[in-house]
Amino acid sequence: MRRNHRAAVFTATVLVGTLFAAGCSSSSGGKKSEEGGADASAGKATTPRMTVAMITHAAPGDTFWDLVRKGAQAAAAKDNVKLVYSSDPSAGNQANLVQNAIDQKVDGIALTAAKPDAMKDVVGKAKSAGIPVVGFNSGVSDWKKLGMLEYFGQDESIAGQAFGQRLNQLGAKHALCVIQEQGQVALEARCAGLKKGFSGKTDILYVNGTDMPSVKSTITAKLSQDSSIDQVVTLGAPIALTAIQSLSDSGSKAKLATFDLSKDLVAAVQDGKIEFAVDQQPYLQGYLAVDSLWLYKTNGNFSGGGTAPVLTGPAFIDKTNVDSVAKFAANGTR
Repeated sequence: MRRNHRAAVFTATVLVGTLFAAGCSSSSGGKKSEEGGADASAGKATTPRMTVAMITHAAPGDTFWDLVRKGAQAAAAKDNVKLVYSSDPSAGNQANLVQNAIDQKVDGIALTAAKPDAMKDVVGKAKSAGIPVVGFNSGVSDWKKLGMLEYFGQDESIAGQAFGQRLNQLGAKHALCVIQEQGQVALEARCAGLKKGFSGKTDILYVNGTDMPSVKSTITAKLSQDSSIDQVVTLGAPIALTAIQSLSDSGSKAKLATFDLSKDLVAAVQDGKIEFAVDQQPYLQGYLAVDSLWLYKTNGNFSGGGTAPVLTGPAFIDKTNVDSVAKFAANGTR
């Protein structure tokens, strides 16, 4: 990595830390539409009421998105914002939800661009309608091309490379990177980055992340077929927790590490079932996405100068620091 790129990442990460200190993340991930924020924060802005639509690619039941929504609700309550949340894992359906928000003349839109091509037209329509759009979580390589104002999340390629380098330090030789949604840019970038940073062999395994029994059987079969795999890498907490069962069922001696956190996953790190996790801080992503639109509408601010993303990760969580995170995970905010 070039020195100036490292400096940019460090600067953005410090900025995130500062923002997080100023305003600090599961139950029903992926509901179609919901208003929220009335009881999420003690303070409240006196600025005029505004409406923000948050539209994600969340799959039903994925509790990662509950953390995103909690952060968004906390910012909405503080900023006197009416938050309307909706999601659909289908890129076409997600684009329709964005169009619905435009038709409703909302004051701002925060969205994920897991399939950037599907968002291109509707982001353009929002801009034409005078509605600012910020991106978060997915689309770090495409948000500027799409014409978004700001972006909040981790650079998945950098996170993947850092993950691979950590596996080198742990002595892994053959990694299996499990992708739960083929073609999802953030997930593909994680495994591509891993392959770049890892000096050993990397295999890619695609599974259907919306069907956990299938995920379990597919990983189990792969591990049973190839005993040389000594490291399983998953890209989400639910997949990681399922992979624990696959390791047991297959009799594999491979170690397990993952991207993303949840309350149950934190416990698995504490118990030693998972070596480490990369936390991209979804609560923070949701909070900053909503708060940024309020700042833009009320004071013309935009983070990163419209040219650089605000990075919320990667933060490595392992046995050395997991206890400091556990109390926040227990509260449902990490």
